[in-house]
Amino acid sequence: MYDYDEPVYLISVVAKLMNIHPQTLRQYEREGLLKPSRTEGRMRLYSQRDIDKLKVILTLARDMGVNLAGIDIILQLKEEIERLQKEIETLKENQGNIPKHRSVVVKKNNYQIVLIEEN
Repeated sequence: MYDYDEPVYLISVVAKLMNIHPQTLRQYEREGLLKPSRTEGRMRLYSQRDIDKLKVILTLARDMGVNLAGIDIILQLKEEIERLQKEIETLKENQGNIPKHRSVVVKKNNYQIVLIEEN
């Protein structure tokens, strides 16, 4: 079985699977919504992760009527939320390493996370 991120599907296969025209996939790539891998011969290869992302894009476009600019913003926010969730999990795992009665402030670009341990 292939790895989730391994690029294995040709554009024609993905287009057929998702019932869309290959040109739609090319447009999504031009808009920066999808970034398939390329072979040395410049053929596009899509991974299962790309296909799952495409499913989200198509749901937003077809079912919810979101335009491409809106889809781009939604995908960026989704990625940021996932990144922050991973960071929170890391902080929770390391919470046992925080001395008692101390607070920890983690400063980021536009936000800060404060962990205060209570008795």
